[in-house]
Amino acid sequence: MSKQTLGPGDLLVRTGAITFLVGTVGTVVTVAPLLLHTKRLPTPAYFVSMLMGLGLALALAGLLRSALAQRRPAADGPGGTTGGTGAGTSGGTGLAGARPAVDQAAAER
Repeated sequence: MSKQTLGPGDLLVRTGAITFLVGTVGTVVTVAPLLLHTKRLPTPAYFVSMLMGLGLALALAGLLRSALAQRRPAADGPGGTTGGTGAGTSGGTGLAGARPAVDQAAAER
């Protein structure tokens, strides 16, 4: 098992993936009788199929939360509220300290 700590949104992505898979199995199970011309399943079985959409929504919410958490320190910039850790100030390959060209032109004036 991995010893990595969970970042913001990771639990939502995992929960969404599991929910999506349960919904996928539910969809296959409810569609199979229609294709095989057998007796239809009861209506509550079709509600399990709706878990696909719920799982997708949860996973997308987790991805959005993770992306926003990664973007937040980059928006603070070198002199922001990150406590002066120097993130993005070394001129490395990261984009954390990068500013758009419009902001750079305004700062040079």
